[in-house]
Amino acid sequence: MSTNKIALVTGGSRGLGKNMALKIAEKGLDVIITYHANKDAALEVVSEIEKLGNKGVAFQLDTTNTASFKAFFEKIAAYLKENYDSGKLDYLVNNAGTGIYKPFLETTESDFDEMMNIHIKGVYFLSQQAAPLLSDGGGIINISSGLVRVSLPGSSAYASMKGAVDVFTRYLAKELSNRKIRANVVAPGAVATDFGGGENKENDKKRALISQNTALGRVGEPEDIGGIVAFLCTEDARWINGQRIEASGGIML
Repeated sequence: MSTNKIALVTGGSRGLGKNMALKIAEKGLDVIITYHANKDAALEVVSEIEKLGNKGVAFQLDTTNTASFKAFFEKIAAYLKENYDSGKLDYLVNNAGTGIYKPFLETTESDFDEMMNIHIKGVYFLSQQAAPLLSDGGGIINISSGLVRVSLPGSSAYASMKGAVDVFTRYLAKELSNRKIRANVVAPGAVATDFGGGENKENDKKRALISQNTALGRVGEPEDIGGIVAFLCTEDARWINGQRIEASGGIML
């Protein structure tokens, strides 16, 4: 039975979630990741976690399907009971998500519902189901976006949901305070991943615009984000609560 602390990272098979999972493992924590469809990619991340000397495991989860959450956490609870003295999670990282780039006037109700289901409804009810399994003194880290502060045309539905995540996180910090569970937001700026069709990785015109408007002069990389989330999963961050940490290299200051 392990006495290590353990973090659950949703959407941990690629991009930002993968880097978060590995950086958390580098801090000495065991990591549970979820994946939507790509099991092979998830198992590769688990292998990398294990090479760092920590336990890793991957579970399939569709974070838009709230009806599946109860059964998902029953599996997590069984895994924790079998492998850990505490039988508890220490940290929940709500990272899973997708993006769309569409003008407000062209955004359909279906587009809106997809963004709402994954970015706020899913996060809200996943956190609710996770709460009984979280250790007192643990933490929740929600992933938001720099687009909450900076308004770029084409992201109204996505950014609106991330704005809701920012508000929700402050309520989590208050309402779970009796258990000393901290809740914080990490808000990445533009990062070069496959997210939203890979716009920030492949669109040279957009990359140039971002770089010109960022104090540090470039587009972000996954490695710029994971370490911040990992830091929030340590005792060094114990006095950070209810905060929004933007990691954007200083875009549009």
